[in-house]
Amino acid sequence: MATTTLPLLLLVIVSSFQNAVVSGVGINYGTLGNNLPPPKRVAQLLQATLIDKVKIYDTNPEILQAFSNTGIDLIVAVENSHVSNISTDVAAADEWFATRVLPFIPATSITAIAVGNEYLTTTTAATKSDKDPQVDPTALVQAMQNLHAVLIARGLDRKIKVTTPHSMAVLASSFPPSSSTFATNLVPTMTSIAAFLADTGAPFMVNAYPYFAYRDNPDMVNLQYALLGNSTSNGVRDPKGYTYTNMLDAQIDAVRAAIDALGLGHRTVEIMVSESGWPSKGDTGDIAATPENAKTYNTRLIERAQSNKGTPMKPNDKVEVFVFALFNENKKEGGATERNFGIFNGDGSKVYEVDLSCKFCSNDGNGNGGGFGFGEKVSGVARGPSVWCVAKPHADEKVLQAVLDFCCGGGGVDCREIYENGDCFEPQKLLAHASYAMNAYYQMHGRNYWNCDFKGTGLVTFSDPIVDCSDPLMGDAGILNSKSAGRNDRGHNQCG
Repeated sequence: MATTTLPLLLLVIVSSFQNAVVSGVGINYGTLGNNLPPPKRVAQLLQATLIDKVKIYDTNPEILQAFSNTGIDLIVAVENSHVSNISTDVAAADEWFATRVLPFIPATSITAIAVGNEYLTTTTAATKSDKDPQVDPTALVQAMQNLHAVLIARGLDRKIKVTTPHSMAVLASSFPPSSSTFATNLVPTMTSIAAFLADTGAPFMVNAYPYFAYRDNPDMVNLQYALLGNSTSNGVRDPKGYTYTNMLDAQIDAVRAAIDALGLGHRTVEIMVSESGWPSKGDTGDIAATPENAKTYNTRLIERAQSNKGTPMKPNDKVEVFVFALFNENKKEGGATERNFGIFNGDGSKVYEVDLSCKFCSNDGNGNGGGFGFGEKVSGVARGPSVWCVAKPHADEKVLQAVLDFCCGGGGVDCREIYENGDCFEPQKLLAHASYAMNAYYQMHGRNYWNCDFKGTGLVTFSDPIVDCSDPLMGDAGILNSKSAGRNDRGHNQCG
């Protein structure tokens, strides 16, 4: 009886653990600064937080490499300047993909390609007239279609989605939300884009900033309404009966209504907030951009992202959110506001206190769970996972070798750390190397119980698998050496 109920019990335990995890949060990682930490350091420290999705603005190879085997999903981007070239034909799109993205997958979990950034509204004239030759809306649609064709041909279209982020300026008006429509001259383009997203299951990305609405109209917009205060006394009623207690929900539903007005029939499009944030410092006279307001907004934004809540128009539809931004970027063009949206300064210190702790990360050795800061010195037992996948102590060595070969080959795990001269090469034992690879595979594929089967040789454990080498069960093999104390909750074995 025990042998038949144990797997079921394990399944229930793991499922319960996974169901208890609240939604993660995305963040935008811009690099327009000359004082930012190296990408590897950024990736390592983000793994000890609730951040599980990162959006970047290019395909920086150093960043893509740094996030390999971390379990953090990445959204990469086609820069606006490259959209036209990719739109020419599928071959051009395939060359871009093969050069910039393909070398890093599947070790780096890339889940979407953002084609351009606010492409349709980057040049003002492009949205106001048909005379600007620099921005061709049809090129954006064609580039998206070409990249999707590349993904289909390579069998990656279910893993990687193609979309494009828009500013709120694509709307003719955003109030009242239920009456919102797209700008008249953009309706044909937006219809094509929305249909493409509906057909491919990709999200509609919108960069939504209540901050700008308040900054530009402080006498018309209630500050708490803009700061996600969720105060019913400051709520706004829509003519169709919806009540909005914060501006972000109203902005999301304005986009939703505009999409519905395109007439897609029964097809639906998920909405993602690809950027939202609040600056801690602004230009002279900007009373809204303060550390206090930035802390309030981003704290509430993170709570909203974790809550799985929808909006008044679609209360059951979860909206993914990407906070803007990870760093203040001191080389970004524009005024002071544009350079001060970061939660962190370039030197790694926090601009203001925001809780990014991960509830299911183990503590830092001092009884503190999930603290975070680039300025912190991590020593001793670093923050790590609370669930692992390891090789069973008495597993058949031939099967273990086959599992190791799979994980380090087609499984996509970056196994250089356990190769000779790698930081995790010692102990030079098959059980230790297989555990490293199995755990990395398990973490990068979402910690599902079936990702730790490996023909019956894998074991999910809620106890730290770092063991004393004298453990009689393990003999002299151990599971992972003491350098692996830096492992994190998404499975990258930081042995350095």
